[in-house]
Amino acid sequence: MEDHTATAAAGALLRDAIRCRMCSAAAAEVGSSDRIIWRVACGTLSFAAEASQAGEDTVFDLASLTKPIATTSVVLALLAERRMALDERVSACLDEWRGDDRGSVTIRDLLEHASGLPARLVDAPPAGRREFEHEICAIPLEYAPRARSLYSDLGFILLGFIASDRGAASLETLFEAVAATVRAVSGDRAGGPNAPVLGFRVPREAHARTAVTRPLPDDPRKGRTLRAEVHDSYADRLGGVAGHAGLFGCVRGTGSFGRVVLRGARGRDGMPAPFSADASIMATRRSRVPGSSRALGWDTMLPTSSCGSLMSPTAFGHVGFTGTSLWIDPTRDRYYVLLTNRAAGAGTLDEMARLRRGFHESLAGV
Repeated sequence: MEDHTATAAAGALLRDAIRCRMCSAAAAEVGSSDRIIWRVACGTLSFAAEASQAGEDTVFDLASLTKPIATTSVVLALLAERRMALDERVSACLDEWRGDDRGSVTIRDLLEHASGLPARLVDAPPAGRREFEHEICAIPLEYAPRARSLYSDLGFILLGFIASDRGAASLETLFEAVAATVRAVSGDRAGGPNAPVLGFRVPREAHARTAVTRPLPDDPRKGRTLRAEVHDSYADRLGGVAGHAGLFGCVRGTGSFGRVVLRGARGRDGMPAPFSADASIMATRRSRVPGSSRALGWDTMLPTSSCGSLMSPTAFGHVGFTGTSLWIDPTRDRYYVLLTNRAAGAGTLDEMARLRRGFHESLAGV
């Protein structure tokens, strides 16, 4: 049964964040492996006085939620089809990835952010896959592979390239197959003006209900308002589809994904790839890299995690720069979706971190 005191407190936190102009819009959902427990949407699609109200079908830029939702899911699907292997070396996948310092790096290392790659490029991003691949393969490593873990967009950009090669299709197309599996398992319908959104392209009919963001100061698009256009400048240079960012979704579509992953993580029989119990448990098992909280594409529970301190030790999740997060707790049979457009130009990362922790801790008993 829903704890109305807890959900009221969580909703109040979101409305306070909007009132303080940390974001203009927010949507959230909490559910179990079998049902939606609570869902809310508040605010407006932008800070403009005439902006439309946000709703359950408002589309948000999911930013780095792309890593676990899209790229990791696609990799797991390719693993199930034996078209990739976790311990396969990156040098076997990309000709330019060579050198004694990086020759041992594997697909697993990229997924666990333990490849030695830095977070981002030193210079402005190039245009197109070929140039990105060259720059990332040539950049000096920051540490010896597997010596530690450093969160890296570059590693997931490479994963997107490798997955596309091994899947013989674009990352977007490969993820569409994953999203179709989510819809089939959850019973969501495809297409139509009110269908849940979860994909690299915002359907044209959903542009008008997409929350805006604003580019960072070092982005050539600065000064513009972005609607249904990826916020991350690297993903923009790659045509909006990249292994680290580019995914869009509404709270309903993201919630359906969380519910399906939760079923697999709880060991439910008969789940299709890439959400089988074996794959889900493998993907969410903490890395053996010293000091790392990372799993395969996901982060795992620590007292300092973005979800606060009250989830069980089995919890796993991820956040997105634009103000999004998805956390899943198999022990408690709960998933938690929080979507905002913090990147609309107001909220800081510290403010977003406090909102996430308060949001999840207020819902710990739901």
